[in-house]
Amino acid sequence: MRTAWLCDFDGTIAPHDIGAGFVRRFAVGGDAERARLFAEWRAGGIGSRELTEAECSWVRVTQPEAGAYAASFDIDPTFAGFVAGVEARHDRLLVASDGFEFYIQPLLERCGLGRVPVSANHMRFEGGRAVPEFPNAGRGCGRCGNCKGDPARRMRDEGDCVVMVGDGMSDRCGARIADHVLARGALAEWCAAEGLAWHPFRSFADVAEFARTLPGYGRAVGA
Repeated sequence: MRTAWLCDFDGTIAPHDIGAGFVRRFAVGGDAERARLFAEWRAGGIGSRELTEAECSWVRVTQPEAGAYAASFDIDPTFAGFVAGVEARHDRLLVASDGFEFYIQPLLERCGLGRVPVSANHMRFEGGRAVPEFPNAGRGCGRCGNCKGDPARRMRDEGDCVVMVGDGMSDRCGARIADHVLARGALAEWCAAEGLAWHPFRSFADVAEFARTLPGYGRAVGA
């Protein structure tokens, strides 16, 4: 059985939540309302797509400003080694994010990982505004901007052993379907509250170590 790795980006591959920081950095006003909406999202009252659309309505930024902000971040330095192991075993890997391609793709490319498949939301910059677009919104739960449950289900239907790696509430749909969950932060808290089995991780060095425990690992790499 092939392993399919479904990896979150913000707070996981990138140690910081770049998308949330982007809103905080460039939002003009609306602090109280944004806090209320965020709390409602965490409680399950609204989906992440609705939250994102509302948050971005306060953002005032040009595309060059957004690009410069994104370039100030880095990704987990152990992620490249993890990717090399995935490729050596001919596993599947998808970076699945409810964030935005405008910062995910350049950061991966900067580390020589532009070949890694990415599924994320789009951002259109026009007239000093940031307009979110959700090309995958019709798939999955219908509440997320980019539901991770959809690729997790497709991978399982194709016979793969699915591993969800994440840190936040946007990873819940993928975690419900995955065969294994590696979690930290809010995702770990949610898994514990839901009684869902999960494994802790600190970096992708831990994720690579977890891969060694999966059936067929040695055979897959020719050991």
